[in-house]
Amino acid sequence: MSTHYPAKPMLDDEALRVAEAAPGRRVSYGKDERARLAKMVTRLFDHWQLDTATQAELLGLSAGSRTALSRYRRGTPLPDSRDLMDRVGHLFGIHKSLRLLYPDNPELAYDWPQRRNASLDRYTPLEIMLEQGLPGLVAIRGYLDHLRGL
Repeated sequence: MSTHYPAKPMLDDEALRVAEAAPGRRVSYGKDERARLAKMVTRLFDHWQLDTATQAELLGLSAGSRTALSRYRRGTPLPDSRDLMDRVGHLFGIHKSLRLLYPDNPELAYDWPQRRNASLDRYTPLEIMLEQGLPGLVAIRGYLDHLRGL
């Protein structure tokens, strides 16, 4: 069964602002912005076909955060936590890089995090992000930036 992927990028201006925020720089987001980001990050997880436990772990939440993830999906604002907002920013940065690297192949862009990668010692990018947490997100984003020539 084929999965339908949207033809246009799912990132809006707010997500791009999060993705482009300087690493380590504290950016404050209002409640409405954090609500939009909550919906967008859960939509990204849907495209990546991640289970709830994996979604929670990528956001730095406890494995039992199923209820919180359901609320975020409905638009409850993300907490104003630097760690969480940094993670979301890197996830959107990874997504942006994948869309730029594979503009004509959205299926590859969405499947890439779960594909084994010879350049990553045959680990999947997702395994690295889960094993290393925030530093893993930073590493995968940096790897993709390098591929883009940044």
